[in-house]
Amino acid sequence: QVQLVESGGGLVQAGGSLRLSCAASGRTFSSYAMGWFRQAPGREREFVAAINWSGGSTYYADSAKGRFTISRDNAKNSVYLQMNSLKPEDSAAYYCAARVGLSLPTTPGSYNYWGQGTQVTVSS
Repeated sequence: QVQLVESGGGLVQAGGSLRLSCAASGRTFSSYAMGWFRQAPGREREFVAAINWSGGSTYYADSAKGRFTISRDNAKNSVYLQMNSLKPEDSAAYYCAARVGLSLPTTPGSYNYWGQGTQVTVSS
């Protein structure tokens, strides 16, 4: 079992940057694939990015490619999402999630554990 706590959200102007962090409890963090999802009011939760257990494989939603970077530090039990060139449409609650397995799925139901979310608001 793993518990996840996100941080780093906030209010930023369009074109700005934010770095989200997700701290995980437990000694087996390195065995989990990790993902970032987001959910805006009235919309379904959508995939943003995922990273495998070692950090050697990543996958991004088209909306995140070229602007967002997912990374992890297994020594710190943490995963990060660096977000650059932010747009108003990036505004949402951002969630990190963990799953046991080698693949990097994009569906929320494929992840076993979730954090409580951190709000990102991008003003125009």
